[in-house]
Amino acid sequence: MAMAEKDKKASKGEKLIASNRKAHFNYFLSDYLEVGLSLSGTEIKSIRAGHCSLSDSYIMFRNNEAFVVGMDISPYEMGNIFNHEPKRDRKVLMHKSEIRKYEEAIKIKGYTVVPVRCYLKRGKAKLEIALAKGKDIYDKRDTIKDRDIKRKISEAMKEKNG
Repeated sequence: MAMAEKDKKASKGEKLIASNRKAHFNYFLSDYLEVGLSLSGTEIKSIRAGHCSLSDSYIMFRNNEAFVVGMDISPYEMGNIFNHEPKRDRKVLMHKSEIRKYEEAIKIKGYTVVPVRCYLKRGKAKLEIALAKGKDIYDKRDTIKDRDIKRKISEAMKEKNG
């Protein structure tokens, strides 16, 4: 992510909590969408403290509703007996038309829906989701190769500039 993009997002009042870097490596991502999360009190407090992980999580559709499965929100350390389960399924807040669109892509085209990043926007927890198509092994090798080339170019530029 470029520095200008980070500044732009920071000026919008977004605070990044977690990002799913593995998703960018394992999938071709498209059709990004910002959605809300239905959380309990201790869950939002834990997210505000920065205790959230998106690795191995995905979006599942049941009864025309969307749920995020496998998202880990650590228990709130100041919570009492009413603390939440860390890996429970959480409802994702989407419009019906969006749910239909993503459900159709899963059934017909063989996509998966994965959360890409979790952030706070104006005090509310938001999730950015994307349609994901799995990469083959050779695609992953290309990704690694491109990353290495970019790293070598930036090192050479730093050396040259001094």
